[in-house]
Amino acid sequence: MSATNTRVPPGEGVGPAVNPDDCPVREVLDRIGDKWSVLVIVLLGRRTHRYSELHRTIDGISQRMLTLTLRALVRDGLVERTAHASVPPRVEYSLTGLGRTLLEPLTALDRWAVEHREDVRAARERHDRERPGA
Repeated sequence: MSATNTRVPPGEGVGPAVNPDDCPVREVLDRIGDKWSVLVIVLLGRRTHRYSELHRTIDGISQRMLTLTLRALVRDGLVERTAHASVPPRVEYSLTGLGRTLLEPLTALDRWAVEHREDVRAARERHDRERPGA
């Protein structure tokens, strides 16, 4: 099934048909649904970080991907970038007020993931045993 095909005919379901290019949920998920944005937002929810701190803390992220992620979060108004005129130059990142509003749902998602991680793993194992190769 494609991302635009929900198999629900237009006009049926919860509400009116939504243009896939004008869907607020898709827009938000495009931003926070990537591999790194949630981690960056959660870390910045704890305190302001320098770029190098974020890079050291987020295991597996490349410098390029961290830069792209931060730029996108700044563009969306979720993160603020502050450059300090010092030698060497110092850049800090912090959540904006809008970014802070994401902390509650992301924290709830994190809590759910921690609480149900083993349940999901067990379900996968059961599924794989019952349907090998599926």
